[in-house]
Amino acid sequence: MSSINNSPIDEISLKKLTDLKNDKAISIVEKYISLCKPAKITVITDSEEDINYVKNRSLEIGEEIALKNGHTVHYDGYHDQARDKKNTRVLLPEGKFLENHINTVDRDAGLDEMHQILEGIMQGKEMFIRFFCLGPTKSKFSISALQITDSAYVAHSEDILYRQGYEQFKNLNGSDDFFYLVHSAGKLDENKNSVDIDNRRIYIDLEENRVYSVNNQYAGNSLGLKKLCLRLAINKANKEGWLTEHMFISGVPSLDEKRKTYFLGAYPSACGKTSTAMIPGHTIVGDDITYIKLDDNNKPHAVNIENGIFGIIKDVNPEDDPLIYKVLTTPREMIYSNVLINDGKAYWQGMNAEVPDHGRNHSGEWKKGNVDSNGKEIPISHGNARYTIRLRDLENVDPEVQNPDGVEFRAILYGGRDSDTAVPVAESLYWAHGVMNGASIESETTAATLGKEGVRKNQPMANLDFVVVPLASYLYSHLKLGEKIGEEQIKIFTTNYFLRDENNSFFDDKVDKKVWLKWAEGRVHNEFDAIETPIGFIPRYEDLKDIFKKVFDKEYKFDRYEKEFAVRIDKFIDKLNRVEQFFKGSPNLPEGFTRELQLQRDRLLNTKDKYGKSIIKPSEFI
Repeated sequence: MSSINNSPIDEISLKKLTDLKNDKAISIVEKYISLCKPAKITVITDSEEDINYVKNRSLEIGEEIALKNGHTVHYDGYHDQARDKKNTRVLLPEGKFLENHINTVDRDAGLDEMHQILEGIMQGKEMFIRFFCLGPTKSKFSISALQITDSAYVAHSEDILYRQGYEQFKNLNGSDDFFYLVHSAGKLDENKNSVDIDNRRIYIDLEENRVYSVNNQYAGNSLGLKKLCLRLAINKANKEGWLTEHMFISGVPSLDEKRKTYFLGAYPSACGKTSTAMIPGHTIVGDDITYIKLDDNNKPHAVNIENGIFGIIKDVNPEDDPLIYKVLTTPREMIYSNVLINDGKAYWQGMNAEVPDHGRNHSGEWKKGNVDSNGKEIPISHGNARYTIRLRDLENVDPEVQNPDGVEFRAILYGGRDSDTAVPVAESLYWAHGVMNGASIESETTAATLGKEGVRKNQPMANLDFVVVPLASYLYSHLKLGEKIGEEQIKIFTTNYFLRDENNSFFDDKVDKKVWLKWAEGRVHNEFDAIETPIGFIPRYEDLKDIFKKVFDKEYKFDRYEKEFAVRIDKFIDKLNRVEQFFKGSPNLPEGFTRELQLQRDRLLNTKDKYGKSIIKPSEFI
């Protein structure tokens, strides 16, 4: 404690720290005060006064700008607008092995580099010491987290996105079982943006359950509680026998709206995750990260670890996203990032409203026609511009969102982006088949992506970027969960909203996904029969026709059904080949998984032999 006592910490903050009665937390704070050398140290509790202090400091020092309606805006640096995959690395101890998809750096070398960067990095700045809880407080899901940062914007964002955890930290009773996160935005320019971007580093230390993040401000890099703690939690869950997943949680009403069934859903970026989580008439528990554990009766429960949403704002408009749009345009505490501001209001791409031809955005002072260094016109807002809101601000928030026991879910959705193979919705034949389907998710590049269009990338469980354990262990955990809960309790579905017809037009409208989920909800409760195919159970035409009529008063034509639910054998075999090739780099895969790959191939080939053709219409299976 001697170095803390000799540091620029006042008596009030020192007492808040010592009141925790946690030697490890105190030693961590002591270490990083000594290393980072802040000019001021402020410990924040769960009190409204302390939390307001953080928000006000962000405005005072210019990390956020006040707008109308109580909104604020933050600007990341022009080159700090997305997750930095190149510089996000797992610290790998000597002698340990992680798979090639995991970006690593030697642990000793990484720690030495990080400590050199952190030396004196907070000189002249204020260090905020924060305490949060991942998952509901006083819950078997709760994971405490200590955040050290010199960014008031980061600390304010976390107040909106996460549950306060100072009192929860006291309940640890001195335990060292918590995550901790050290962040510094580093040296700032006149726009309050990180300057030393060549030394931007995000290092994950699985050995110590900690994350380092320096010389950045974009929340995906700087908010350690988000995707960085996702990696820590995947590692922790894998060791302890539960699951951490990149999934939403949604309450799906039955067709007659007399029942609600909770679904989880995993989708890679740009594959429909948010739009599925926010289907009108459904409720939302969470949109991003989920912890899954079993209760004493082996019933699976899930919680949203977050308390808010850090969402992409591009194309949010009153027609497609009325609930979110209403939140973004009415008075409340919320943060925009990297949008255009003019006269105290925010504007963004795809908002379907008249926008000004000048203002301030991520590039600085902007006017229509401005170009970047490559001569490309700068849009009114960045394509990855964001909003940060509390879940409670949404009209469709589920009443169980704060339940410490989580919600009991009955189904899992896995979806990718696929123009020519997968049907709009199918039920896996059984749990292990569903795990194989989840591990086989592919995301197809579009015209909006740099590089070649139509390239498929494997994204197992839509979680590949964050899985920091061997894929064999990760898949084994999924298979084991199914054994514990029993085959009948959970159904696994695949969805694909991006199937195209012979004219290269989408079969589905954006809203049609509501029909696929209504069918899936009914299947969970055995209300619909289905057609068994080699890829799983698919809907009967009569049921979909009835659901389309009841939900949208819309005719669903048989010709469309026959085309979009046709099983394209050769295309599925091509996909299977890609999946098998992808997993060749993963040693010691569970036998249950490799067996499913072979069974899938056998079903496809046997079906092709039986029918003597490679494309089989659903009516032909009856």
